[in-house]
Amino acid sequence: MHLAGYQIDTVDAGRFALDGGAMFGIVPRALWARHIAPDEQNRIPMMARCLLLRGHGRVILVDTGMGDKHDAKFARIYDAGPFTLLDELGALGVAPEAVTDVFLTHLHFDHVGGAVTRGPAAGDVASGALRLTFPNAAHWVQAEHWEWAHESPREMASFLAENLEPLASLPREGDGARLALLESGAPSPFEQTEIVTVDGHTRGQQLLKVVGEEDTLLFAGDLFPTAAHVPLLWIMAYDIAPLDTIAEKAPLLEQAARGSWTVVFEHDAETAAGRIVETERGFAVEDARAAL
Repeated sequence: MHLAGYQIDTVDAGRFALDGGAMFGIVPRALWARHIAPDEQNRIPMMARCLLLRGHGRVILVDTGMGDKHDAKFARIYDAGPFTLLDELGALGVAPEAVTDVFLTHLHFDHVGGAVTRGPAAGDVASGALRLTFPNAAHWVQAEHWEWAHESPREMASFLAENLEPLASLPREGDGARLALLESGAPSPFEQTEIVTVDGHTRGQQLLKVVGEEDTLLFAGDLFPTAAHVPLLWIMAYDIAPLDTIAEKAPLLEQAARGSWTVVFEHDAETAAGRIVETERGFAVEDARAAL
């Protein structure tokens, strides 16, 4: 997809599974299972889908999947498949060293895990050392969310030290900042884009919106992680403030429907993107696509 001076591609970082009841909160299984069938453990298939923007002198990666640092128990619980992000980027001709910016919607392990790799790099002695997957990139996070990730007992299981500590060691000041903390309301650092901040899922989640003359693209993160989460009241039990999630979804869905935006669904195993429409029964997805 070409938009606003960027070549934009979806990049699949690997598949996993989460409990369907947790993913749909108070929505009854009889309803959500019509959209995404669960397995025998009540888990639904999920995709770690990232976004790659190339243009305006930058190579921007939005989120990084869960990576491959986890152990066998973790892989079994989450039915985690192979980490495919680097292979997918390679197929697009993008080496890890070429990525200039990693834009992290938030720091849950399935969004940030791929930003840190365990293993030897040039000059490393310890084979288990943690290192940045994208060594030349600035890593963009909302400042409020960075603080929240270090103090929230509610989400402790989602914020893993192995992902946060390597980022914490990066320089944060000046033009060479590699951990770039954005204040709420600050303009996007990237041409032709806007940042939408939302707090219902986790404090300080940031979504990236690309604005062109004829189309707008929204990477929806965990505000509506799958196409089945587009209906206004279909939200996750993982959300720390469910009523805030509903209040945040409503105006964005209205704008997306009115402007016929392209919306990218980060976790939908089948539908990568689509357009929001408003029907008599509420908001829905049309023009569903497996890739941009």
